[in-house]
Amino acid sequence: MSEIAQPAASRSAIPSDREMVEQTRSFAFTTQIDKIVAWGRKNSLWPMPYGTACCGIEMMSVMGPKYDLARFGAEVVRFSPRQADLLIVAGTITEKMAPVITRIYEQMLEPKYVLSMGACASSGGFYRAYHVLQGVDKVIPVDVYVPGCPPTPEAVLDGVMVIQKMIEDNNPRPWRDNWEPGVYRKGLGGRK
Repeated sequence: MSEIAQPAASRSAIPSDREMVEQTRSFAFTTQIDKIVAWGRKNSLWPMPYGTACCGIEMMSVMGPKYDLARFGAEVVRFSPRQADLLIVAGTITEKMAPVITRIYEQMLEPKYVLSMGACASSGGFYRAYHVLQGVDKVIPVDVYVPGCPPTPEAVLDGVMVIQKMIEDNNPRPWRDNWEPGVYRKGLGGRK
């Protein structure tokens, strides 16, 4: 008999909807699913370094204990393009390297981001020769350019934070959809 009477007594203990909302304010929060996904992507970048020459050495110092890129969620350095979502191009890119870096970029899964580090990767630097690519943006689209020869580790960290802000705001580069390969690919008639 007491079992039958108990549900009737517990009905008065059931909180109303307003009371439940007030009780959950201490441990729950509400947001949009896009914001949660962006927060996760922003704080878990997996960079793939493509370092050549002196900018590659500066990139190593960014990963080291003094500047510690891991503080910004980019701790897991991947050397497989299928596991990386941030390609850091650091140093001089020659014409022979262009097909390789293009293939690496094409193998990366979406969403993918590119950081061009240093004067040589961004514009060819002081090498105005036939064998040096005058900017990696001739073969792959670039999200952030970090200037310098070589750039300081602080500048590289700032570039990573700009990419994180772009991810957080869900504001991709404006030229992403209408980017076209530069003179390099058009001249060779390579694959697309």
